[in-house]
Amino acid sequence: MKSKRVLVVLGGTSGERAVSLDSGNACIKALKKKGYKVFKFDPKKKPLYSIKKKNIDVIFNSLHGRNGEDGVAQSYFEYLGVPYTHSGVISSHNAMNKIISKKIFKQNKIKSPPYFVLKKRKYNRDILKKVLKKNQMNFPIVIKPTNEGSSIGVKICKNNNEFKNFSNKLFKKYTELMVESFIGGQEIQVAVLNNVPLGAIELKPKRTFYDYKAKYSKSANTEHIMPANILRRKYKEVLKIAKKAHQVLGCKGVTRSDFKYFKNQFYLLEINTQPGMTSLSLVPEIASYKGVSFENLVEKILLNASVNR
Repeated sequence: MKSKRVLVVLGGTSGERAVSLDSGNACIKALKKKGYKVFKFDPKKKPLYSIKKKNIDVIFNSLHGRNGEDGVAQSYFEYLGVPYTHSGVISSHNAMNKIISKKIFKQNKIKSPPYFVLKKRKYNRDILKKVLKKNQMNFPIVIKPTNEGSSIGVKICKNNNEFKNFSNKLFKKYTELMVESFIGGQEIQVAVLNNVPLGAIELKPKRTFYDYKAKYSKSANTEHIMPANILRRKYKEVLKIAKKAHQVLGCKGVTRSDFKYFKNQFYLLEINTQPGMTSLSLVPEIASYKGVSFENLVEKILLNASVNR
């Protein structure tokens, strides 16, 4: 296996490009330490279809966000017939689309915050009031794009004016938005690797919530508590829920599930099929606590690569 040539795909064109570059470069360094021959490919510089199968044995997917985490890149990899890491076309698409994943969670009795979808062409202030009443939802509410990651475009709105101003801003870029009930409580995130839960970490952001800056900026000073400060039986419970979510979505390789723990119940916010692998990322931190080094974690992800995922 050590002689195999690994193509790390990183960067891309999404709003998470910077994080993808950090993740990809960290993984390149780890794979080189493990003795692999490593090349890099950035879809922003060359289109994915220019990847040549004859030059590589396996693809390590380090893309984040749209066109990298939503099934688009995965469809290219499948077409090439080159083994690749992380989840496949359908599971990536379903996990990235918050509406589809919410429906799958509900079908499988996985608790998630109540929500509704707001379409750009139908939006106005009166409709919002009616829909909130219909769904028995009150402020504060959370507004977010339906197909972004890393908390891009997410805001907790405390009143109608905040919601109106922010939704108008988002509708300049997106055609539909998800509106969720705000769930308080603890931020708990769980890593699953090859169908095995690794552990659960708790986050205490100094900011309003665990947003993009809280995730990726050291200056945000987000407190990480590993293992999560919850009862042992509840810890086991959240690991079980995360594993179930990983499986019902058909995920492969590594995922990270984001929960809120409130009034003794876990609410699954979303599942990430391309979790970050930066110095501040949670999956490597959870793995480290379990005695798995960063290099070994990256290699475990690589060894799970395949086609027809």
